Amino acid sequence: MVLLAAAVCTKAGKAIVSRQFVEMTRTRIEGLLAAFPKLMNTGKQHTFVETESVRYVYQPMEKLYMVLITTKNSNILEDLETLRLFSRVNVNLAQIRTFTEMDSHEEKVFRAVRETQEREAKAEMRRKAKELQQARRDAERQGKKAPGFGGFGSSAVSGGSTAAMITETIIETDKPKVAPAPARPSGPSKALKLGAKGKEVDNFVDKLKSEGETIMSSSMGKRTSEATKMHAPPINMESVHMKIEEKITLTCGRDGGLQNMELHGMIMLRISDDKYGRIRLHVENEDKKGVQLQTHPNVDKKLFTAESLIGLKNPEKSFPVNSDVGVLKWRLQTTEESFIPLTINCWPSESGNGCDVNIEYELQEDNLELNDVVITIPLPSGVGAPVIGEIDGEYRHDSRRNTLEWCLPVIDAKNKSGSLEFSIAGQPNDFFPVQVSFVSKKNYCNIQVTKVTQVDGNSPVRFSTETTFLVDKYEIL
Repeated sequence: MVLLAAAVCTKAGKAIVSRQFVEMTRTRIEGLLAAFPKLMNTGKQHTFVETESVRYVYQPMEKLYMVLITTKNSNILEDLETLRLFSRVNVNLAQIRTFTEMDSHEEKVFRAVRETQEREAKAEMRRKAKELQQARRDAERQGKKAPGFGGFGSSAVSGGSTAAMITETIIETDKPKVAPAPARPSGPSKALKLGAKGKEVDNFVDKLKSEGETIMSSSMGKRTSEATKMHAPPINMESVHMKIEEKITLTCGRDGGLQNMELHGMIMLRISDDKYGRIRLHVENEDKKGVQLQTHPNVDKKLFTAESLIGLKNPEKSFPVNSDVGVLKWRLQTTEESFIPLTINCWPSESGNGCDVNIEYELQEDNLELNDVVITIPLPSGVGAPVIGEIDGEYRHDSRRNTLEWCLPVIDAKNKSGSLEFSIAGQPNDFFPVQVSFVSKKNYCNIQVTKVTQVDGNSPVRFSTETTFLVDKYEIL
């Protein structure tokens, strides 16, 4: 028998746990498992299926499959006996993960040493930050020029990532307290000025930047919605402007399976010139997911059904001017896993010092481009900052809300998957629910307005479109 791999996967072919017995890349095993469900014929009670190169021997396990992947010249009777041995193992999925994890004593020692070094470095950073802030306050009281910060960036730290740690440490450890207000040339004085501490940190960061230090933007704590508004380009609105907006509400289970996904979309029409009041919108619907469409009561439903045109029932009337009018809305509700736009797999594993958490994302809708993606993982309280291993993108630790925010500027077909690994004290249940937020300028359901024409003469009309796809709630429980 030539056994290539043994795996437990979902009915959609998503690997839960896999053990390879020959040299095989992760991409290869994921591709084999993804192809497996498509090969099974419904209504036929087989225990194996074959391709030109491999054989799948499988057994259903509730909502999962136990699968053996072998070569085609393998003995099928031995394969079946091996499959029975695997299926008789009376353990749960958590135990299977533990048994196949390859525990390493050297790795535990390395992690312990690294955590100790990081704790000592952070303590030193806190001490130096407090010294510098105290020196600055003393100089301001005496009316002298505040001391420079060159020695801090050069003697205590090196590199852009450590500079980010300095900023994060100041924000986390500096406790709010009443400080003497600096002297002002004119105007009334105040005992306490809200936000003054934040300005002090900003000034400190500006000084570090002016001295050549690289500061990670993630450590400054900008919220996704604020960043989106800040970087949103101005929209050149024509006299006929349409806003296409979709909102998604999604709930998944931590072990796989879509509990509920609901999407609501709408086309809002705004006309700023009354000479374009009598128009029709040409709608192109390329949706293949089965959305339910509904037109406004004043829109000619027969015309829309027959020709995909949005126009008023009475063609002699005009659309309202300088007012947002919803002309078409749609809804999609499903539990089909393949419809999930962005899958999140969070896998906490208990270790000697707490938990090692691996989390990964994968874009399933290649036509989408998701911007300002933030994946928020809750953390146990009172255990300090997580130790970050490998990461695609950037991260932000919020010690007040006890969360780790994984920040990704763009997820698209060229950057459709990524992972984050970190370690921290806690239990697996501490890292749920995972929440996701993003915005996109491409809508999910592929419903667009391609042309606008006058009712009289059918002449084309210039128009502008603003498309937004955003999250109402997106969580993994």
